Amino acid sequence: MGAFVKLIDAILFVFFAAIALAVPLIDAQACLPVNFYPPFLVDLKTWYTDEYGDYLFTEKPHFFVGIMWLQLLFQWPLALVNIFAILTSKSWLNTTCLIYGSSVLTSMAAVLAELMGSGKAKDELITIYCPFMGLAVLAFLRGLVGQSSKTTSFNIGKRPALARKKKA
Repeated sequence: MGAFVKLIDAILFVFFAAIALAVPLIDAQACLPVNFYPPFLVDLKTWYTDEYGDYLFTEKPHFFVGIMWLQLLFQWPLALVNIFAILTSKSWLNTTCLIYGSSVLTSMAAVLAELMGSGKAKDELITIYCPFMGLAVLAFLRGLVGQSSKTTSFNIGKRPALARKKKA
């Protein structure tokens, strides 16, 4: 189980690292003024929207802009915290992964429902967004898995031996 959790952590680390870069540099352009960004980043986002037909970035529907704010203010900091937790083997990684996974899962459900239901999205665009739904599920499941049986010990209903009173 330990090697499997390490593999999941490695996969999550790669996704979190990509998110740590993409959210403030690319995704936040949907909710922040364009003049905050250097021209090469604006051109990169424009190339992406033209190449893959990502109408959500060009049309900027209100729900999508709201999700981008959620991503920038909540999910991005959690991704950074999760990178730190993976690198330093923090015990609270489960909690932050569970929070991150549930937030991204909810966001991606709305985005994918729009992409599939609108009829505007190319298949390529849907295949770009789908791995992030997988990331959300993986992070959520990682949050449900304990660190290891050695580090988790429950003494529910038991008092330590030294704290017990001896009867005469």
